[in-house]
Amino acid sequence: MPFAEDLKNATWSDHSSAEGEGYLDLLMGGKLSEREYGEMVAQHYFCYLALDAASRRLADHPVAGRFVFPELYREEALVRDLVTVYGPGWESRIAPSKSTRTLMARIEQVSDWPGGYIAHHYTRYMGDLSGGQFIRMELQKIYGYGKGGGVDFYFFDEVGSLPRFKNEYRARLDALKPDEAEAMRIIKETKLAYQLNSEVLGELLHVVRAAA
Repeated sequence: MPFAEDLKNATWSDHSSAEGEGYLDLLMGGKLSEREYGEMVAQHYFCYLALDAASRRLADHPVAGRFVFPELYREEALVRDLVTVYGPGWESRIAPSKSTRTLMARIEQVSDWPGGYIAHHYTRYMGDLSGGQFIRMELQKIYGYGKGGGVDFYFFDEVGSLPRFKNEYRARLDALKPDEAEAMRIIKETKLAYQLNSEVLGELLHVVRAAA
């Protein structure tokens, strides 16, 4: 089986669990305020600071470098979203949660291993390019956002055709051709990445419930 298909199948239940977190249910149901949505934008901001910093460090790596796409970097888009939600003083209003700090630390810890970097890159970006597009459309309906701020995180105009890009990404996964031990190690790290991202959403749910 091609490695991309193997990775997808081996982590599908983890992906489904992450999508089913209660915070996203409330968000997609239009039950959260704009500021409560901003809590997720803020955690994304810190997560992508770590992930894109790893990408920049690994740009020249012969293996990991094939999964470095500057057109995917999210910091500038997330800043526009944070300005839209919180205003020009957004920096003083956000902080990484405990679970986000754990995720950031793990990204930094494994970024010297190409498979670890790829596991976290795959978990975040392939999700953003797939289910994330549905989330964007729903958020635009709920909050009335357009391009320029609010949901810019989900726009990947520089990528071009999303299906074409995802196919190319899967082809690069297949080209890794890891041996059985390395394949299992990457799958294990991808499952952990889903778990850590799920814990970020779980903490967000606790925050919005505590504020209710």
